[in-house]
Amino acid sequence: MVWEWIRFFLVAGLLLVGMFFEALAVFGVQKFKKALNRMHAAAMGDTLGVLFIFLGLMVMRGFTMDSLKLFLVILFFWMASPVSGHMISRLEAMTNPNLGEISVIRMGEKKENAESAASEKEARGPRTGKEDGENESI
Repeated sequence: MVWEWIRFFLVAGLLLVGMFFEALAVFGVQKFKKALNRMHAAAMGDTLGVLFIFLGLMVMRGFTMDSLKLFLVILFFWMASPVSGHMISRLEAMTNPNLGEISVIRMGEKKENAESAASEKEARGPRTGKEDGENESI
């Protein structure tokens, strides 16, 4: 009788932790503006949420063939999720030209000045290597 109560609270705790990570992933995907940050939030919810939920289901079912199948699903998720996340991040890095730019706001500088400097940089376009009086060497 005591073992059943311990198992019940362990299952409930694991399922609640898994649902917490899944909810955090949903809010993270909604909150972040950049695709790579959204992808990171979704990947963390995918791996940790699935892990804790399936561990809870494994404890609930006991050590049976169902638990083995759930363990294999966990392994599949943990192998497929990083690969798909890496592919999505490579696609974003290859298609987003502004990914490498970092805007720096110095102390005492107003936000309007920082935004105007960023817009001037965008207006100039990509660097060709011949700006600012650089000569082409033959």
